[in-house]
Amino acid sequence: MPQRATAVSPTAPESPPAVRHRPRHEPPSDGATGSDPALAPRLTITDAAGETRPLDWTRVCTLVEQASSGLSDVDAPAVLQELRRGLYDGMTTAELDQALVMAARTFVERAPEYSRVSARLLLDTLRREALSFVAGEPAAADQEQIRGRYPAYFADYVRRGVELEALDPELATFDLERLGAALDADRDLEFDFLGLQTLYDRYLLHHDGTRFELPQAFFMRVAMGLALREDDREARAVEFYLLLSSFDFMCSTPTLFNAGTTRPQLSSCFLTTVNDDLDSIFQAYRNNALLAKYSGGLGNDWTPVRGLGAHIKGTNGTSQGLVPFLKIAGDTAVAVNQGGKRKGAACAYLETWHIDIDEFLELRKNTGDDRRRTHDMNTANWVPDEFLRRVEADAEWTLFSPDETPDLHEVYGIEFDERYRAYEAAADRGEVAVFRRVRAVELWRRMLTMLFETGHPWITFKDPCNLRSPQQHAGVVHSSNLCTEITLNTTADEVAVCNLGSINLAAHVTADGLDRARLEHTTRTAVRMLDNVIDINFYTIPEASRSNLKHRPIGLGLMGYADALFRQRIPMSSPEAVTFADHSTELISYHAIAASAELAAERGRYESFEGSLWSRGILPLDSLRLLEDARGGDVQLDHSSTLDWDTLRDRVREQGMRNSNVMAVAPTATISNICGVAQSIEPLYRNLYVKANMSGDFTSINPWLVDDLRQRGLWDETMVADLKYFDGNLGDIDRVPAELKELYATAFEIDSSWLIAAAARRQKWIDQAQSLNLYVAGASGRQLDELYRLAWHRGLKTTYYLRSTGATHVEKSTLRGTDGRLNAVPAELPAAPTGPAGPSSAVDPPGAFAVPDGACSVDDPECEACQ
Repeated sequence: MPQRATAVSPTAPESPPAVRHRPRHEPPSDGATGSDPALAPRLTITDAAGETRPLDWTRVCTLVEQASSGLSDVDAPAVLQELRRGLYDGMTTAELDQALVMAARTFVERAPEYSRVSARLLLDTLRREALSFVAGEPAAADQEQIRGRYPAYFADYVRRGVELEALDPELATFDLERLGAALDADRDLEFDFLGLQTLYDRYLLHHDGTRFELPQAFFMRVAMGLALREDDREARAVEFYLLLSSFDFMCSTPTLFNAGTTRPQLSSCFLTTVNDDLDSIFQAYRNNALLAKYSGGLGNDWTPVRGLGAHIKGTNGTSQGLVPFLKIAGDTAVAVNQGGKRKGAACAYLETWHIDIDEFLELRKNTGDDRRRTHDMNTANWVPDEFLRRVEADAEWTLFSPDETPDLHEVYGIEFDERYRAYEAAADRGEVAVFRRVRAVELWRRMLTMLFETGHPWITFKDPCNLRSPQQHAGVVHSSNLCTEITLNTTADEVAVCNLGSINLAAHVTADGLDRARLEHTTRTAVRMLDNVIDINFYTIPEASRSNLKHRPIGLGLMGYADALFRQRIPMSSPEAVTFADHSTELISYHAIAASAELAAERGRYESFEGSLWSRGILPLDSLRLLEDARGGDVQLDHSSTLDWDTLRDRVREQGMRNSNVMAVAPTATISNICGVAQSIEPLYRNLYVKANMSGDFTSINPWLVDDLRQRGLWDETMVADLKYFDGNLGDIDRVPAELKELYATAFEIDSSWLIAAAARRQKWIDQAQSLNLYVAGASGRQLDELYRLAWHRGLKTTYYLRSTGATHVEKSTLRGTDGRLNAVPAELPAAPTGPAGPSSAVDPPGAFAVPDGACSVDDPECEACQ
């Protein structure tokens, strides 16, 4: 998903950080800013109790010097000089803390390393806050001092957290001395500013707004929470801690929020099916609220609910259709906002044959009857193969109400095709009361038009999700989740649950390729951590507990894909990138399946293993044949492999699997920020722009590009100005070498068919799905038509957001010094021509609209619900 961004003019004047009063002490005329007492500003600082004391300039200088230590292209005196511009007599300690951070942030455009400096200065604020709270008296420690104080602090932190009922009392029974000794204080220094600020604002435990959890305590708390039921709890906690604190792997946001607490709701995603009666519908609202309360993202299957005009036997009336119920579901998601940590979020799914499909497509429009709109709820089309075959044949498509065709919801593949045609024949005989015929390509055009105009409904494919599901024997996949990467069975009695975490792929590659041993270790440890989630989890509804304990699905994904390519000097739009996507996912899949099989030998198989594809020796790679058979070969799939899958296949048959599903690639919108890498499998959005999330706006600059330009002597003020002027793209900057333009091409400069090609290679190894965003520059209906049909032909299970750019850009302005916005917001797209569409002709979305980068920004909090 692209970042929300605005642009900065290279010629606009610079502005210093905002201060409460005009600065009274300008820096010396000779620029001296060192710790010489003779040069120290003679100011007083007001503490939280209202007492004033002299500014300790020596400590300020020490903090800035420590924050700059080990970082290239960082000028500590320049930060101190910038700081002095914002000082005034009597300023509070909180204002001084903010001024320190802002002084470093001023220089982020000049060098990405200043983001680290800002983070380390924020870290000092956090240390004082946490140490004072835990110790019960004023306390402070710089980086040198905290190394020795972390172990004692950690034991006090656990005891205080238990007293406050913020931590599970079981954590106090661990060997806290052993765990405290394992904490590495210097790993606190690895955060960039966005990562640490996000952690500070939303993840670290607090009491009445006072943070008392330091970053390494946070990672150990999560590790302990996941090791509660291990035989050697301390050893496993240390193992899990080392994986998390190194950023090699990161659990999903609900796990990070709640592990080790008194309410350990650790699961990420919940999928439900809503039946066609009022009890089920209103039970669904209640379930949504309870599931969302503790940070779960929701995917609701609404297909069984009868459509507009359908007969209601109990009242002898006619139905008002699905939309009024969806309106309530959307409002429920907004009302339950996860304790203010992030907004509640849900996605409604509907199969393409439902009689209410036209109204469903318009739910996110900003015009029309607002009572029939759901502005805050995501929507997705659940598209059967038969529909797309009819689009390509320019054939008719029949819409039904599910109360008359209930089994269409429960079948897929060839069986769906046969039942669907039988209902069409019944309609022709007058045996179906509510139905309507449309031209398939016209409906497809409307689907793409709405997707382009509003970003919804997303396009997801019912048949590959079911035909390749390992759990075909246990039921039907009726929808995906909020972020389209989860594909699990649901019924009225079983709410599907998935437990997510992502491997940081950037940490597992070198310039020569994959670090296979490290990736194997990370994968196997991560699978164990995710499996532990299932047994420790706090379930808010019985339907979720029943399903999760029976099937035990997990969703291991990845992030930092773009960074991994940069490290290897591989452009994303290249065959080499597609091959890397293939081989890296194969390795993760292989070791994830192997780890689950080993856990089955240690802990037992999951309850519904017998009859699954796993039990029949059909691994994700093998399930490609099932899709090929159902489509009569009309699918473009790659079957190549590089590892010994025969041996693993035999092991799975013999030992079983601990988990019904093991892989799913989630968006990682927030956890990738914590780790300081590109999210998920996304291309680079811009080389210079502003990320916006619930913690504010943050300058983001591509450090890989900066390093390359420095080596060539090209990184200077002019280059920064050019990047701003050209919206973070290199294409129009003449002095940038062609090889760098290709390597650092941004999302809208890359043909999205490359993204689909890479996703198709990944999909053959993944038993669930991927959150795959697609990007289009401009308003071409033909391009959309070709892109989404290509995704279908390549066997993808789902797609996620469609991102588009505008034909015009807003006026650029600057806020340098306060981390200003750097990229243009697309303003308006021109009307696209429309025309008749034949069997293979383009579908052109008509109409102009104003939407920033499609439907939402990359870090819009509503899009962070999975991770």
